[in-house]
Amino acid sequence: MMATNGNGLKDDVSTVSTNGGSKVFAKSHSTVVNGAATETSSKNGVAVQPQRFTFSPEPTIEEIRRMQAEFTDERDWNQFHQPRNLLLAMVGEVGEVSELFQWRGEVADGLPDWTEAEREQLAHELSDVFIYLVELAEKCRVDLPQAVLRKMALNRQKYPASKVHGSAKKYTEYKD
Repeated sequence: MMATNGNGLKDDVSTVSTNGGSKVFAKSHSTVVNGAATETSSKNGVAVQPQRFTFSPEPTIEEIRRMQAEFTDERDWNQFHQPRNLLLAMVGEVGEVSELFQWRGEVADGLPDWTEAEREQLAHELSDVFIYLVELAEKCRVDLPQAVLRKMALNRQKYPASKVHGSAKKYTEYKD
């Protein structure tokens, strides 16, 4: 369950249903700042693994596709938005994301050492990459959500957890 307490904090209570009953496992408080959450969890005063980051449910990928199509139509930019052009624009935006990470060494999850301005810049650049990706998929007639499902199923076959757990090897490097 997720509830906002009115102070920009979310109270997160994990429940699991067992045989008709449910048990509360942990309560955590997370502060969300520009999509990054700082979480502390406890169960009877004992630290518990923080909840995974989740995206907002809206807008959907389809809603983003429609918004971008409308934006492009209003500006008569479809003449410039052919697959090759979109791909090259997306690669340029990936380069801009790379610049934000360049020379920093390893960066911790949640970007705790980044300023709010740096986080906002990253959000802008990642959004540009995502928008171009969605528009490229549209122009190529690739149903991206369905393609992701198919690719995840293929990855599960190529990388069975029982064989690759904890290994960074490529699927061609381990034996059956």
